[in-house]
Amino acid sequence: MQKDILAKAKELISGADAILVTAGAGMGVDSGLPDFRGIEGFWRAYPAIKDLGLRFEEMANPKWFEDDPSLAWAFYGHRLNLYRETTPHSGFLKLLKLCKKKKNGYFVFTSNVDAQFQKAGFSDDKIVEVHGQIEHFQCSINCTDQIWKDRDTFVEIDKDSFRADGELPICLNCGNIARPNILMFGDWSWISQRTDMQNYRLQNWLDNAGKIVILEFGAGLAVPTIRFFGENITSRYDAKLIRVNPRDTDVPNGEISIPLGACEAIELLL
Repeated sequence: MQKDILAKAKELISGADAILVTAGAGMGVDSGLPDFRGIEGFWRAYPAIKDLGLRFEEMANPKWFEDDPSLAWAFYGHRLNLYRETTPHSGFLKLLKLCKKKKNGYFVFTSNVDAQFQKAGFSDDKIVEVHGQIEHFQCSINCTDQIWKDRDTFVEIDKDSFRADGELPICLNCGNIARPNILMFGDWSWISQRTDMQNYRLQNWLDNAGKIVILEFGAGLAVPTIRFFGENITSRYDAKLIRVNPRDTDVPNGEISIPLGACEAIELLL
């Protein structure tokens, strides 16, 4: 890590009017969360799914709520329980402290569905969860467009069979199986209204944020939503991008790459 690059990044952060935090799965790795990097990484996290021969993009598919709801809720229920038990790493808190100091504040744009930013104290109305969030549910057959938050549901899982035990979450309106309000692969039934409203608030903030520095953490190339978004903002708003990633380190010309994990980079930068 070259000292002049780190010094330049610190200078940009210091001079910013506002901070836009963008984050992919790598943001949660230092909290102990899996990033499902590659098929082997996914199978290490879910060996029972390896036995089924399913890849992440096959498992993260709404069809299972119709074809095999106990399998669907074993996967999403395990993730729901895991995220609730996880404590955000210290970098979240240091990042929040920085964000609160900026005169035009901050916004978070993340592909993570784990609610770790809220858990760390980031304001819910300053976050865009572009793929939805696991603590919000919807009907699996779209009987209505209602989205509801459920902090109480705990899904019991038989680890041997990798099936959800007992009663499964159901729709508040029709009684059919509920599903997380998460955008899945091949998903035509995701209700986007909550995320649409988040994006509306973000757009209003961007238009009045002044000099923006984007701090991007753990956004890889497999699903490049976060990377593309940040790069688009640099051109539209003349923002500066600081990309923190230990592997996928390439950045557009003139932007900054820090080849470290999220928590270590935050320690050095802040």
